[in-house]
Amino acid sequence: MVVEDDPGIRRYMEDAINGQADLRCVGSFDRIQPSRQALQTSPPDILLLDLGLPDGHGIELISLCKQLNPLCEILVITSFSDDANIIRCLEAGAQGYILKDAFHPDIPRFISELRQGGSPISPRIGRKLLSLLRQQKGPSQPSPATTVCPSPDESNLSGREAEVLNLIARGYSYQEISGHLAISLNTVRTYIKQIYQKLAVRSRGEAVFEAAKMGWLPAQLLRPDS
Repeated sequence: MVVEDDPGIRRYMEDAINGQADLRCVGSFDRIQPSRQALQTSPPDILLLDLGLPDGHGIELISLCKQLNPLCEILVITSFSDDANIIRCLEAGAQGYILKDAFHPDIPRFISELRQGGSPISPRIGRKLLSLLRQQKGPSQPSPATTVCPSPDESNLSGREAEVLNLIARGYSYQEISGHLAISLNTVRTYIKQIYQKLAVRSRGEAVFEAAKMGWLPAQLLRPDS
């Protein structure tokens, strides 16, 4: 589903989706109200949306979509680059955040990343997140050089869950984690689901942010372009 009020960009997104053999655009809207009704009728597997819409802020659609379909992959594509919007969207459950630096974002690539467990984020947004994480850690926190994932007793994560969390922070896709740890893709998904539950989060971005904020991950593990 696409929610975008610019007609040209919206048509481009529709064409990019329908141009993929295994994808279909099930809805395309330019406002909050019809989008909300469509989500309640048939929540999509992937939602691409802008934030600045004529009748409201797109973040309410992120929250609604996650309530109706927790497994939906949500990608924000917007011109809003302020810290408040970035954090609010990630906390609400968005898996990615792309700035409209160019008129035609690479929709097929971003969707492919989402489906592989990735989190498409513009490099400029990645830098902002790194800066926010460092601010959250503060001068009293342990040096990043010596900060490691917590032991299971400290974090309530199992040893394998801590390994998976570490790889998530490094920007690994689900498939890359599967190969690196020599476990099945379904097992990776199970571990990530357990991590999300223990951290009380709903997306990769939230998990990494919360873990780093609590000092469980060194900030330099994050890829600036992830």
